[in-house]
This record gives sequence, C-alpha cells and structure tokens, in this order.
Amino acid sequence: MSEKTINEKFTQFLDLAKEVEPPKNGILTRTLFNDDHVKAVIFGFAQGEELSEHTASMPAILHFIQGEATLTLGDETVEAQPGTWIHMPANLKHSVQTKTPVTMLLLLLKK
Repeated sequence: MSEKTINEKFTQFLDLAKEVEPPKNGILTRTLFNDDHVKAVIFGFAQGEELSEHTASMPAILHFIQGEATLTLGDETVEAQPGTWIHMPANLKHSVQTKTPVTMLLLLLKK
C-alpha cells in the first residue's frame, strides 16, 4: 500500500518499490508526480519485457529500484541493477530489455 504524503511544501513516497508491482506479463506505469518542472513515472516490467528503441523530447533520468535489465543508450549497451542511475539528454535513442521483473523510476525533466 502506498505511503504518500502531499502538502503545500512537499510530496513524499516512503518506499518507491511498493508503488508498482511488476506484473507477470507486460508493463505497468503510473504517474507519481507531475508539475511544470518534472514528471515522475514508476514502471513495473515483467521479466523478459522490452521497450523498443525510442527517444524522449526532454532530458530524462532512469533510476532502477529492483531487478536487472539491459539498456541500449545510443550506440552503447549497459547493464542495470538495483541502484543504477542514468541521466539521458533529450533525443538520445534508448531501449530497455528486462532480465528479471523490474521496478524503475523515470524522471522527465521539463524546460
């Protein structure tokens, strides 16, 4: 269950891993926060799921909370595990292929 605090000063989630449970099949997403500066989206990926190559029109941060995945970032391939943090500039081609069930936080940085 979500332990979320919202007031005029801040928004808090005590445990991001509890905000989405990776499904047995497919991908779940949920927007946790959205204002003029940042959009925070939590992803739950089943094992073996893939986000095919795409770009984002704004800079983004990927933070892996649980699980393991292989990422393609431009021409490079990197391995992600719990705690992996990646900043991507706008328009960088990227893809995600999960090896295990994954929970990932996406932060879209608005201009």
